[in-house]
Amino acid sequence: MGRGSGFGKTILFGEHFVVYGVPGIASAVDSAADATVKKAVKGITVTDERTGAKGYAEKKKLQQLESIERMLKAMNMDPKKVAIDIWLGGNLPGFSGLGASAASSVAIARAIAEEFDLDLRDEKINDVAYEAEKAYAGNPSGIDNTAATFGGLIWFKKNVGEDSNTIEQLSIRKPVEIVIGNTGIVADTKAMVAGVGERKKQNPEKYDSIFKQAENLAHKGRKALEEFDLQKVGELMNENHRLLQEIEVSCKELDYLVELARDQGAFGAKMTGGGGGGCMLALTHGKDIQETVASAIENEGYKVLRTKIGVRKV
Repeated sequence: MGRGSGFGKTILFGEHFVVYGVPGIASAVDSAADATVKKAVKGITVTDERTGAKGYAEKKKLQQLESIERMLKAMNMDPKKVAIDIWLGGNLPGFSGLGASAASSVAIARAIAEEFDLDLRDEKINDVAYEAEKAYAGNPSGIDNTAATFGGLIWFKKNVGEDSNTIEQLSIRKPVEIVIGNTGIVADTKAMVAGVGERKKQNPEKYDSIFKQAENLAHKGRKALEEFDLQKVGELMNENHRLLQEIEVSCKELDYLVELARDQGAFGAKMTGGGGGGCMLALTHGKDIQETVASAIENEGYKVLRTKIGVRKV
């Protein structure tokens, strides 16, 4: 039996903007997807026992099967000739915006490699997971699978038109407590990415200005993280959320949870991931603030994940 794991992730700066070559900052969280793979007699079966948003696994099922076929092809295996049983679990909930698809793709890729005695380095696992992400996101930036594979805090820049992306591991003084709040809405990342692309074509001047602001925020965010100025990081996250609202990828539920977290003492809060539902992220340095913010969100009937950013080990 092959086994594998992949980090969950959250994006501090740059979702959607990274698709077009704007730098972004993502972090692994201390929750992960786990997978096992066993050779079978016929076909590909998936048993998904992850917890999370109601209907997540069902709505993503077709995309999940496509992603597995893409993975196998990237490993030079014929999906029509491979028979495997896949189990998915772990402590990463299936919330849209947590990189659940990328985490599971990395976990499955590692488990397949182990079951079939493939000697794949992390760089190759990352490439395989990127192919899998195309089933979920259409035109993925690569930031989700990179964080899921390598962990830690990552500076990421998609080099549009080139074969490789810029990936740097960033260092912070210590992992930092955050709260992930889930709207309960299963987001369609592929549709959200396509929508941004269409609006960008229709209004290039407006979007060029917003994208330039996003690039400046990413650089400022990197400096603040490296200096461990968490108050500044939070302020920049708030500004990033405003830009995401301007490109129309937030929603009233996300905006409500973002405001609630800020009111309860979070240094900053923003949507994270593709938007249109899914999750928001609150920077809550210290367990006391983390618990205050998490409890306030739960009291409104939403699910939360208490976790940390900057984590390097599953």
